Amino acid sequence: MKRIGLISDTHAYWDDRYLKYFEPCDEIWHAGDIGSLEVASRLAEYRPFRAVYGNCDGGDLRRMYGERLRFKCEDADVLIKHIGGYPGNYDPSIRGQIYASPPQLFISGHSHILKVKYDRTLGLLHINPGAAGLQGWHRERTIIRLTVEGNKFGDCEVITLGDRHTRE
Repeated sequence: MKRIGLISDTHAYWDDRYLKYFEPCDEIWHAGDIGSLEVASRLAEYRPFRAVYGNCDGGDLRRMYGERLRFKCEDADVLIKHIGGYPGNYDPSIRGQIYASPPQLFISGHSHILKVKYDRTLGLLHINPGAAGLQGWHRERTIIRLTVEGNKFGDCEVITLGDRHTRE
């Protein structure tokens, strides 16, 4: 079993509570718009770190991380892409890949909208952890923890970091 911390749309904002809440996690996955090498480095120093770049990420982050990332965690097929859409409305840039070869877990960011939704048609779980940074239109900053055991997902926990207008 692996415990995973999901984060997206930090936009270069650092909150020490990322480490507090990701302490029980085995890995941290970032779904893009990291915003700075410092945020990526601090997360990578803390736990094994996987990430994709987002549309707001600059050249250094784009050289370090890909636009999409597909890998196995335990026995689960995982796909991460920053701009991905959601079940019933996948982004055209990823739709073909998802329909041709559906992962079991699809993680995206970009919208700043927290969403955990099962796609019954494709048999995949979609998660958007919302936005953990201050930049954007979201009201609350959120991250997610979950477990992966074999090819099953469980213990999905949404953690609210507070109002985006309040630095804590």
